[in-house]
Amino acid sequence: MRILVVEDEQRIADFVQRGLESAGYTVDVAEDGTKALERIHDSDYELMVLDLMLPDMDGLTVLEKTRARQASPPVLILSARGGVDDRVKGLEHGADDYLVKPFAFVELLARVRALLRRGQATPEKLVVGDLTLDCIRRKVTRGGDVIDLAPKEFSILEYLMRNRGRALSRTMIVEHVWEMEYDGLTNIVDVYIRHLRSKIDDRYPVKLIHTVRGIGYMLEGSERPVEQPIPA
Repeated sequence: MRILVVEDEQRIADFVQRGLESAGYTVDVAEDGTKALERIHDSDYELMVLDLMLPDMDGLTVLEKTRARQASPPVLILSARGGVDDRVKGLEHGADDYLVKPFAFVELLARVRALLRRGQATPEKLVVGDLTLDCIRRKVTRGGDVIDLAPKEFSILEYLMRNRGRALSRTMIVEHVWEMEYDGLTNIVDVYIRHLRSKIDDRYPVKLIHTVRGIGYMLEGSERPVEQPIPA
């Protein structure tokens, strides 16, 4: 699962990122509100951890703009503003939870897990360009066409869409979809990617699945530079 941490204080951002990654989550960090909104616009996140005191805009403004989107992730506010009025204001602006600094990481992790469990019960659609994946109905459409996918094809596509714009290694795909270690001797990922391309790319002018030489695969609907790959 992918989490966005919006925190301008490097020490805290690193602390939260390391802890959440150690717990098995994929974590991106945005240092200000502008970068946070760009990431929310470009990628799908299961959760946002949001500081209120950001250098370019108030965290509540980021929260309001995030909530204005058709689909937005649960938001956990992480702030030194610990007064009752501050907490109430954050929740009334649309936050799902509020944790006051300083905090124990074990409590942060417990709150993150609780919000993610709550979010899993919410209908969710992933959209990249004209490709839509309905995670609840397990339905895929592109340009209005319904596309029939095998279970593993669906899981791979969902993983690619949740990590839109990021190069994913074959190791990462195997470990996430098949839940086993990748020995490098099988071409199972390449075979399934070929099947996926034949269904969602071949008949359409804009190609969504891209090969990233020396790394693996990436799903992206626009001509954008490849971000740094996530370490395998």
